[in-house]
Amino acid sequence: MDLGTLTIIVSIAVLIMSVVAHEVAHGAMADYLGDPTARLAGRLTLNPIPHLDPFGSVILPFLTVLIGGFIIGWAKPVPYNPYNVRGGVKGEALVAFAGPLTNILLALFFGLLIRFGGVWLPVTVIPVLGTIVFINLILALFNIVPIPPLDGSKILFSFLPYHMSEVRRILEQYSLFFIVFFIFVLWRFLLPIVLWLFYIITGSFPQMFM
Repeated sequence: MDLGTLTIIVSIAVLIMSVVAHEVAHGAMADYLGDPTARLAGRLTLNPIPHLDPFGSVILPFLTVLIGGFIIGWAKPVPYNPYNVRGGVKGEALVAFAGPLTNILLALFFGLLIRFGGVWLPVTVIPVLGTIVFINLILALFNIVPIPPLDGSKILFSFLPYHMSEVRRILEQYSLFFIVFFIFVLWRFLLPIVLWLFYIITGSFPQMFM
C-alpha cells in the first residue's frame, strides 16, 4: 500500500471517529438536559456503525480527498426532542454547541500531546495525531458557521429575536446554496484560521505532520 492510499484511509478513519464523537456529544448533552431520545435510540455509543451515513461518512470523504485534496463528511444526526430539553433556547444552544466543543477539545488534547510529548512518541504516530488535530479543527470551525443544518445555525436561532425571524426563513430556504457557496468560495478564506490554530496548539504547521 502506497503512502497516498494510506493517508486517505487514515484521514477517512479519523473523520469518521471525529464526527461520531461530535454526534455523541450532542446526544449526551441532550440526555444530560433531560431528553433521552438519543440514548433510547442507541446513539450514545462510540461504535461508528449506528452513526454511519453511507454517502456522508464514506463515499463523499473519499471523493473529496481524491478530487479536491480536502475532506468533507458527516454522520447521521443524533435525534433529540427540543421540547424535553431543560433550559429552553439556552438548552438547545448547549446541545448544538456540544458537538463543535468536543472537536475543539479533541484538537487541543492531541495537539498538546504533539507539542509537549512529541519527542517521546513514535515517529509513525505523529502524522496520525496531526491528522486528528487538523480534521477536528476543520469540523469545529465548519459546524459553527450559522447556516442550516449546521450547529452554528441552531445556536443563532436559539437567540435570534422574534422580529428577525425572516433571517431564519431565508437561511433555511436557501441553505443548500449557502453551504455550497461557503465550501467552494468562502472556505479558502477560513482555512488560514485553521492553519493558525493548528500552529498555536501544536507549535508547527500541518505540512510537518501530514
